Amino acid sequence: MKNIFARVTWRTGTERAVRHYSRAMKKLQTMKRFRFVTPHRVGKWYSDLNLAQRLAETIGAGFLERRTGQFVLYPGVRLETAEDE
Repeated sequence: MKNIFARVTWRTGTERAVRHYSRAMKKLQTMKRFRFVTPHRVGKWYSDLNLAQRLAETIGAGFLERRTGQFVLYPGVRLETAEDE
């Protein structure tokens, strides 16, 4: 993919804007994923931690307490994260 904005900001002479744009694009391209793993089951990958916590009950990883909104993790369960580029 061609970076047309770098060319435009280069002509205006603002190198700082080019660096800022490059860092912002790198953050957008990196996507974090979450899943819970129990001793007997592995959950699906989710792009949002809140969604993974809400659906953790289906594999027996924990539950989201409705009154306080706090997530309770069962013993022996771990949270895995992965970053895609």
